[in-house]
Amino acid sequence: MSQDYHPDAYLRIKTIIGDKKTGKPGILPMGESTFWAGVKAGRYPQPTKLGPRITAWRAADIFALEMYLSEMALKHGGAA
Repeated sequence: MSQDYHPDAYLRIKTIIGDKKTGKPGILPMGESTFWAGVKAGRYPQPTKLGPRITAWRAADIFALEMYLSEMALKHGGAA
């Protein structure tokens, strides 16, 4: 999935975690509240405000997080 986006692109939350309404899968296998908790705790990348109601993340940051989470899952014997 990460190859579909240029590293300099900005990704919105529904692209990162998916959209249950439309059935579109996300890049990261987690819920929205889990993702935001990770952002707040500093475990996940901080977003960039593109406008008053537009929050996005750099694609390169999300790809790096995806790789890190996959490595941790493999290291600890879990599924990515």
